[in-house]
Amino acid sequence: MPSGVTLLGVPFDEESSFQRGAASAPPAIRAALRCESTNTWTEGGLNVAEPGALIDAGDLDFAGLDRAAIRARIEAGVTEILDAGSTPLVLGGDHSITYPVVRAMARRYPKLDLLHFDAHGDLFDQYEGSRFSHACPFARIMEEKLANRLVQVGIRTLSRHQREQAERFGVEIHEMRDWTGPMTLSFAGPLYVSLDIDVLDPAFAHGISHPEPGGLSVRDVVAMIQRVKAGRLVGADVVEFNPINDASPRTGLVAAKFVKELAERLQQKDT
Repeated sequence: MPSGVTLLGVPFDEESSFQRGAASAPPAIRAALRCESTNTWTEGGLNVAEPGALIDAGDLDFAGLDRAAIRARIEAGVTEILDAGSTPLVLGGDHSITYPVVRAMARRYPKLDLLHFDAHGDLFDQYEGSRFSHACPFARIMEEKLANRLVQVGIRTLSRHQREQAERFGVEIHEMRDWTGPMTLSFAGPLYVSLDIDVLDPAFAHGISHPEPGGLSVRDVVAMIQRVKAGRLVGADVVEFNPINDASPRTGLVAAKFVKELAERLQQKDT
């Protein structure tokens, strides 16, 4: 039975607003993981290239599927990884994919906690006519009570509607206007981490569709991944990397860095 962590590519960006391109991110992240400018070791000493450390399930195929069927396929793909005894590390794609991923995770872990890194709250009830937009996944997650607790870090674009939604769902938000440096967050239950690359200040990541000045540094995010305390990290996603805007492979290397550090934490049974 497989163990370790399994990469699953979800090349989907049809729920993106403003700009497409995130669907091409999974192969770009894999290329960055193999890039000889760095190596395959984490800061804590895990070599993700060792056999069984980071299994690659490839990319899901959505040919001929409508959006509802695509969501179902994403949910099924994550369920297959969990049923095989492995831990999913999902490569997006736009942030809409997190909703079906968390549906699968919540069936396995009913007391699931969520840690969400993002410039945006993604709590809209609907956006540009879609309830499944990449601006809406956490509204759907919280409506369906898929998460016991949702903590958001790096937020700096809340509208009045999103503040009302956050209050409605009891979301804990650490906004950038209050930022004083990386913190150690603690969670009682199993934890899923959703990491939107645009949580970073655009100075650190050009390859995103919605650059929002005033964000976190790469070190801020890495420090929080390394420090977070939970019953266990049980899954994660890295989303919204847009290679179209990455003139050099730098944002891809940042995404790969996050994948490696998340993979190390996901390997740890007791955090």
